[in-house]
Amino acid sequence: MSDQNTSENSEPFNAMTARISHLFGSRRWRVARNGILAGLLAGTITCGYRFMIGKATEFARWAYAFIGDHAIAIALFFVAALAASALIWAAIRFSPDASGSGIPQVKGLLQGDPPMRPLRVLAARFTGAGAAALFGLSLGREGPSIHIGAASAELLKRPLRATSEEERHLMTSGAAAGLSAAFNAPVSGLMFGIEGLHRSFSPLVIASAATGALAADVIAGLAFGSEPVLQFGTVETIPISLLWAVVPLGIIAGLVGALFNQILLGSQMLQHLPGPAPLFVALALALPCGLFFPLALGGGEKAIDWAEFGATSIGAVLIILLVKVVFTAVSFGSGVPGGIFMPILAIGTLTGSAYALALQNLGLPEGYQAALAVCGMAGLLAATVRTPLTSILLTAEMTGSLSHLLPIATAVIIAIFVADALRVPPIYDALLERRRQR
Repeated sequence: MSDQNTSENSEPFNAMTARISHLFGSRRWRVARNGILAGLLAGTITCGYRFMIGKATEFARWAYAFIGDHAIAIALFFVAALAASALIWAAIRFSPDASGSGIPQVKGLLQGDPPMRPLRVLAARFTGAGAAALFGLSLGREGPSIHIGAASAELLKRPLRATSEEERHLMTSGAAAGLSAAFNAPVSGLMFGIEGLHRSFSPLVIASAATGALAADVIAGLAFGSEPVLQFGTVETIPISLLWAVVPLGIIAGLVGALFNQILLGSQMLQHLPGPAPLFVALALALPCGLFFPLALGGGEKAIDWAEFGATSIGAVLIILLVKVVFTAVSFGSGVPGGIFMPILAIGTLTGSAYALALQNLGLPEGYQAALAVCGMAGLLAATVRTPLTSILLTAEMTGSLSHLLPIATAVIIAIFVADALRVPPIYDALLERRRQR
């Protein structure tokens, strides 16, 4: 009787143990576990990259201010530019996959392109991007962070004995972690992994992107605090009675986004120049930009802040917008390991700010410049990349409020419609296609 009672009492425990064992052996658990580990590693490496780029860009601003006061330092600038061009060129030769944004490379890997060599990619990314940031080139760290995240996750493939399917989910986790750590924006990292890389809402894709983004956000929070990279402060909500003002802005954002995509694709012709020549051209252009238009330096955080709250002249905004477009095109077209995600956001914000100032001159009540700048940012990002949900959620995450969703979504939908009507492909898809044709 005692043995029978013991057997009966142990049955629920054995059943529970079997269920737990089944859970930990399931695909979903392995994907989630791998995603957490990939997110922690990718988040750590991406935070190091983010710190390096931030400090290098700060140095660039100081250096141009110094050159402005000491003209003789211009000669030293060109000597340094020649050396940096050679270093960046050597880094790209060492790992050609490290050239450019990094997002097309990750999309290609997820679609079955030949595997990358992660250690080479990481070495070239840090070396090339660090050298370029010292000159303040108009490039973002977000695309490269996605590539760095994917490369970091790839390092875990063998230790975790990942299958080919699990390897793709590992890269998704790492990529989402990269964007999350770069922006301190885990929801946007999650959504970009789903929408920007896979265009799929399967449970495993969601699990891999979510675990990677959230794990990396823990690391970024410990390293930099919990505030997003772009903090918009208090942004006035656009009332329903003024929602009509967002419609023309959506059209403008779609047109500017389509034009900017074409400019970026055309700028790739720079890479036909021999050796490190295109890199030297980009570094040389940084000198007048740094001396006369310092807001155009780096990814564009300073320009975004100024466009929202400091700009009062539509002429000044349009000049900075033009300089930012040209500087970004030359910087990116040179093949430097750097991205265009943040410059796109800056150009969109400048577009929205110029539009707001124009409306104010026509009688629109003041106080909505920041709100329209945010709508311009989301609209241009959606038009260039074709990621509407990421565009909406990123701006909502940055503003810290959902009260702007209606005008932002309106601008995003109209901008995408305009860009699609013009038959201009999403920038990362077009860049991936060009890479495959080489």
